[in-house]
Amino acid sequence: MSRGTLYVVATPIGNLEDITLRALRILKEVDLIAAEDTRHTRKLLTHYGVTTPLTSYYDQIESEKTLVLIEQLQTGKNIALVSDAGTPGIADPGYRLVKGAWEAGIAVVPLPGASTLTALLSVGGLPTDKFVFEGFLPAKHGQRQKALERLKEEERTLVLFESPHRLLDTLADLEHILGDRQIVVGRELTKMFEELRRGLVSEIRQSLQEREIKGEVALLVAGWNANVSTYQTTSIIDAIQLLEREGLSLKEIAQIVSERYGISKREVYALGVKLKEGTS
Repeated sequence: MSRGTLYVVATPIGNLEDITLRALRILKEVDLIAAEDTRHTRKLLTHYGVTTPLTSYYDQIESEKTLVLIEQLQTGKNIALVSDAGTPGIADPGYRLVKGAWEAGIAVVPLPGASTLTALLSVGGLPTDKFVFEGFLPAKHGQRQKALERLKEEERTLVLFESPHRLLDTLADLEHILGDRQIVVGRELTKMFEELRRGLVSEIRQSLQEREIKGEVALLVAGWNANVSTYQTTSIIDAIQLLEREGLSLKEIAQIVSERYGISKREVYALGVKLKEGTS
């Protein structure tokens, strides 16, 4: 008995027109569509007159459902894997099924298309020759700060996803740990209320301070620049020493230099202490 094929199908991230003709054909031809949320996917299928049967495939049942779908593929059924939006496996379910299909000798065919990741990179105006996708940062404050400390000297453009109710907290942590870098915030990409903001972290955070933020959010963060950082550190040291000679306390200096250079008061204070101890 011939084995079936697993098709990994990208679907729109918002605008229903952002689906390929090939994707529509495959969704009509396969025996089954494995969807992250069948209710959500059914709206897309209904819009295009696709009547293929649906089955659920979401995070909580991914492990057990993978075995069921692999068995069906082995009996000759063709299955399309879709997520709620964009490309399956990119911060969405799909990894286990794709891995299982490979291990079972089943053909896996990509149907490329919409992706929040590539959509934001294409319009963000930050370097795209090298970038790193970190997905969602940890929800808890301490763990999120640790994750950002790890990324502090990452030279590639960072791509992050974030929930709207945590965005301001994440921006505050970005400014505090990575410094006042260039960022791009994309909200509700390709949808009716699409919004793109580009600027320094402090500027974007201030502009969103009084807003109720809704919808899907993605961020680009400029990578660390060793040359700029070295030059800036030298300037900061000069500023600290000048203000010390003027008789200001280290606490006052940290406040002034933090505002001037867009870095955290904690970093300025720590550098000031090192200078006093003669370790910098």
